[in-house]
Amino acid sequence: MTISSSLNAGVSGLTANANQLSAISDNIANSATYGYKRAQTDFSAIVVHGGGGSYYTAGGVRTSSMRLIDERGPLIATSNPMDIAIDGPGFLAVTTTAAVNGGTGAYPVSLVTTGSFEPNAEGVLTTQSGQVLMGWPADVNGDIPTYARDSMASLVPVTINSNEYVANPTSQMTLGVNLPATSTQDGADGAPFSLSAEYFGNLGTSESLNYTFTPTVPAVGGAATNTWTMTITDSASGNAVVGEYTLTFDSSQATGGTLASVTTVSGAVYDSATGTIPLTVGGGAIDLNIGIPGQSGAMTQLSDTFAPVSITKNGSPVATMTSVEIDENGMLHGVYDQGFTKILYQIPVVDVPNPNGLVSLSNQAYQLSAESGPFYLWNAGEGPTGSTVGYSREESSVDVATELTQLITTQRAYSSNAKVIQTVDEMLQETTNLKR
Repeated sequence: MTISSSLNAGVSGLTANANQLSAISDNIANSATYGYKRAQTDFSAIVVHGGGGSYYTAGGVRTSSMRLIDERGPLIATSNPMDIAIDGPGFLAVTTTAAVNGGTGAYPVSLVTTGSFEPNAEGVLTTQSGQVLMGWPADVNGDIPTYARDSMASLVPVTINSNEYVANPTSQMTLGVNLPATSTQDGADGAPFSLSAEYFGNLGTSESLNYTFTPTVPAVGGAATNTWTMTITDSASGNAVVGEYTLTFDSSQATGGTLASVTTVSGAVYDSATGTIPLTVGGGAIDLNIGIPGQSGAMTQLSDTFAPVSITKNGSPVATMTSVEIDENGMLHGVYDQGFTKILYQIPVVDVPNPNGLVSLSNQAYQLSAESGPFYLWNAGEGPTGSTVGYSREESSVDVATELTQLITTQRAYSSNAKVIQTVDEMLQETTNLKR
């Protein structure tokens, strides 16, 4: 009985060390595989009770293997902006090209920690192994709507339309102009001053807002009025007046030359808290900033010179995309040839309570399971997840030196178990020889 149990224990030792060897060989083979997570084999003893205390029965050993998905490999820099890794815990959501090409709208989602994505013929960001990056699409203004964080139903394949034209209309303009204080004094000729500022409409057309500043001249012998009438006309509206405002400037020592008050004569109402006028023009809507009363900057009235000091605006002519990049918050930006960027998608980072409970798939992908726990979609860099890093890949978590050391240990253990079997065989042979 004991000799037979020794034989069985030796066989189980061979099997256990063969399993260990399989994990080691897999680890070494994938030591250069991006995103690969090291497999580990654990040994546990089998205890068999029987026959009282007069003899010992060998139970042997059993093994259990698991993939250490929570271990992180080092990040390395690459030259592809869509090589994406996560600097910390968390996963990227991906689907398959087969699901995308099927057009059913039901996308099976798996998780990866890194990927090298390139647009395919349809512009879908895909890896060479057929994994498609998933994200939340931005609206036309580049804002990310509110999506459910405990569901992946709102995730869509990230598609880059690099050949389309994109309008970048002007939505904000700051008017920094100095009006001559001498024009509102007794004896001034009352001549108006004009300037034109270009803006870009919703259809990418170049339009202009035309400003006329007319001083209020006091009666003979009267004090300076420090008052102007600003009239705004819009070329996209047939040069119609879109707003008229009375500007009064401060003449005190502390804040002399700054706006004192703005009175709306016609058009959109001036907001003294923000210093803006929400103009409605033929090319869209523009928030015109002329300054806050009592504060420097924007509109001033000083000295005897009319000078457009600073006129700034956003927007640009129609543009085409030149590249895409991802920032640390998971925002995927389109970079355009007119020098601006626009948010196209947000790439969330998936978190699960037990990463090692995920089911391992091919191509360094993982599937949710009951053991992994419920998932949650975080903004990159928030909560327990790491930030997203472009131009980067995560290397394998395998340490080759450690694996080779374990390989030596496993080989010795396997040989020792084989020696046990050989010894038991010799003992059984001696027992058989007793009959001779």
